[in-house]
Amino acid sequence: MTRALARPPIQAALLGTCPKCGARTMFRNIASFAPSCSQCGLDYSTFDVGDAAAPFLIFLVGLVVVVGAIWLELSVEPPWWVHALIWVPSTLVLTLALLRFAKGLLLTLEYKNDARLGRLD
Repeated sequence: MTRALARPPIQAALLGTCPKCGARTMFRNIASFAPSCSQCGLDYSTFDVGDAAAPFLIFLVGLVVVVGAIWLELSVEPPWWVHALIWVPSTLVLTLALLRFAKGLLLTLEYKNDARLGRLD
């Protein structure tokens, strides 16, 4: 059984909107869910997003950073501190931005597909 969404899953994940009503209430801070939607009352704690997104993000961000660092080193040969100045903040920003998106997408898809742990149907 699938449920109707207020917005498409990718748009809901990008904006951090509630999958049920579309209000921007999904996140409490950068990557933590709010307890529930303040507009419609949807309880976000019943969803189990867990750490499913983290391993994929490690490989994706790692690939971008390593390939970028190798390309920069081979093409310009900057001093080591230039690499640190570029790749440390890039890694942090990419990880936090993609983690928020991935967690929002997983929650939205769990809501859409009515997926919950610990239920016998």
